[in-house]
Amino acid sequence: MHPSAWAGPPEPTLTDAVQAQLGTSWHPVHRLDRQTSGLTVFAEGSAAARAWQEALAGGEKRYLALVRGVFRGPVDIDHPLRDEDGTTRPARSRAEPVISRSDDAVRASLVRVQIFTGRTHQVRRHLKHLSHPVLGDANYGKGPLNRYYRDTFGLARLGLHARTLRVTEPLSNDRKHFVSPVEAGLSRVLDALFGEAWRAHLDALEALPQT
Repeated sequence: MHPSAWAGPPEPTLTDAVQAQLGTSWHPVHRLDRQTSGLTVFAEGSAAARAWQEALAGGEKRYLALVRGVFRGPVDIDHPLRDEDGTTRPARSRAEPVISRSDDAVRASLVRVQIFTGRTHQVRRHLKHLSHPVLGDANYGKGPLNRYYRDTFGLARLGLHARTLRVTEPLSNDRKHFVSPVEAGLSRVLDALFGEAWRAHLDALEALPQT
């Protein structure tokens, strides 16, 4: 998303690309973890950035996660998480299965997760807490399992995608609904694991009334 000492050697970032095209007054206000695809939000100017941060605090954010094991949810997760400054803060999410596969070679699920708070790595840490770590996650997953899915199904990234965002736009006060198509590389992995069925299951889930 932006330059960070935690990311290792300097490299091009999404913030660099946006500012190169639109000017340096643009700031990221809805950030994604490294290797996470999907929706993000930039605002022009510090006042707009503050307004969007407040709006996003009350927004509905949903992610898709490819996880280890057969996820039998839905489940509400109320598990506090420690921030970078060492402070433990409340953290709440809700996870529900989209589709699962269980056979001799594979036990994996595609899961949709809504977050109600915005803690660092919240989706990844909450799924790890449920013993369903995100596949491809070098921080909270298992190396041998990640390598298996990389070598067998081509998962060369974190299996996490920011899918939808519902938010009240600060200037117009209109309710907006944004949807990000699943990134092509992750989509190919899901096709290899679940065939076309995952799309139909996801469409059916997203057609239900939102809560």
